[in-house]
Amino acid sequence: MFLSDVIDQTIKKLKSQTANLLTLTNLSLGGFAIIFSLNNQLNLSLLLIFLAALTDRFDGMVARKFNIESELGKQLDSMSDIISFGVAPAILIYQAVLFEFGAPGSFFTILYIGCGAFRLARFNITENNGYFTGLPITAAGCIATLSYLFVPYILPVSYIFIMLILGLLMVSTFKLKKV
Repeated sequence: MFLSDVIDQTIKKLKSQTANLLTLTNLSLGGFAIIFSLNNQLNLSLLLIFLAALTDRFDGMVARKFNIESELGKQLDSMSDIISFGVAPAILIYQAVLFEFGAPGSFFTILYIGCGAFRLARFNITENNGYFTGLPITAAGCIATLSYLFVPYILPVSYIFIMLILGLLMVSTFKLKKV
């Protein structure tokens, strides 16, 4: 009897933290992506960002399925997203192309990150009404990361515009239905 109570409590506790564990996995993958970008292992960084997107997709699903959504989880998710889909893709693109432009390249890298942070902060203080306002940072980060694959094929200056457009789309006020 006592052992089954302990096991039940342990399972309940693990279940309640499953979504947060996935969120922290997202954050860890984003952190490693940054480190690999800084060490010019850009292909590995790209892979880690996409794995972070996969874990980000599942953390919300798990939270809803187990009915363990929380304010802490929401905040933790946003902090993970700024790392994995704000900083990591920005550093990847900076290391791949934007460093060539000096200060303007740095400016558009930081602008993208700032727009992502603003978008996440706005998301955290608005009611969940079935719509996103502006481009979600996960989508922007995946698009920026995907654009890395086109470095050999498009002009380097294009990346200034890619980062600017993605940043502006994140802070814009258009509505997108949640899927």
